[in-house]
Amino acid sequence: MQIDSFISYLKTERRYSFYTLKAYEKDLQQFMIFVKDEGFDNDYPQEDHKLIRQWVVNLIEEGLSPRSVRRKISALSSWYRYLLRRGIIKSNPLLKVTIPKSGKRLPKFIPEDKLNNLLDQVDFGDDFTGVRNRLIIELLYFTGMRRSELIRLCNSDVNHYEMVIKVHGKGEKERHIPVGQVFSQTLMEYTQKKISSFGAVSPSDPFFVTGNNKRVYPELVYRVVRKYLGLISSGGKRGPHILRHSFATHMLNHGADLNAIKDLLGHSSLSATQVYTHNSFEKLKKIYKQAHPRA
Repeated sequence: MQIDSFISYLKTERRYSFYTLKAYEKDLQQFMIFVKDEGFDNDYPQEDHKLIRQWVVNLIEEGLSPRSVRRKISALSSWYRYLLRRGIIKSNPLLKVTIPKSGKRLPKFIPEDKLNNLLDQVDFGDDFTGVRNRLIIELLYFTGMRRSELIRLCNSDVNHYEMVIKVHGKGEKERHIPVGQVFSQTLMEYTQKKISSFGAVSPSDPFFVTGNNKRVYPELVYRVVRKYLGLISSGGKRGPHILRHSFATHMLNHGADLNAIKDLLGHSSLSATQVYTHNSFEKLKKIYKQAHPRA
């Protein structure tokens, strides 16, 4: 099936992340179901752009946001370009399809005082699981790394002596994130706890492990973050990515250079980082209104 070869191409040649591959595969399978339901036998009806437009309309009528629709169209567009380059189709029907605009969404973040309360007052426990869970929260917030990057960490990526963490980001790009002396000691304490629980570790072993000494997995990290953020936040978004947003927003609020934040987050362009300036601007407006006598 062409979808399988396309996903394999994205994985091996384009080096898309695991989550992007899963999303693209799901979107294309959804489109295939729609095509079959509309009575088409051809897997890629390239001559009928009206069919694709109807699919887009159906997605919107089902309540999907313009942002979600754009992502699905992006998956479909990449697939058609793949088919076109291999001579499987003769034209790209998406050139005749208008993509709905998506408004900018400001990143959600956890206020500093709430995160301080979580890390200063909540008892995570002193057994291996408690120490690990606390460090997962701290590392996501202190470094701004993605969940997938945290999971990929190996022991050799954490340099306790130089106080630097090597992160394997999107597209196999590496970046180095410095950590403070206090947090470096926290990382060392976790490593010692892991050794006392499971024995000696090798540099290539995963840094974060389960109770069975296996590499942690996405669902585990999500559950840990959601559980503890639920103690300080009643909002709907309590996943790992909100700690990345909190890291960037708090850094910017405390005067960090935007280019430095870009490098720490592993963004390829400054435009991806500039969205956090909106949050800081809102804070500045609030301070101005409170402080200026004529505001």
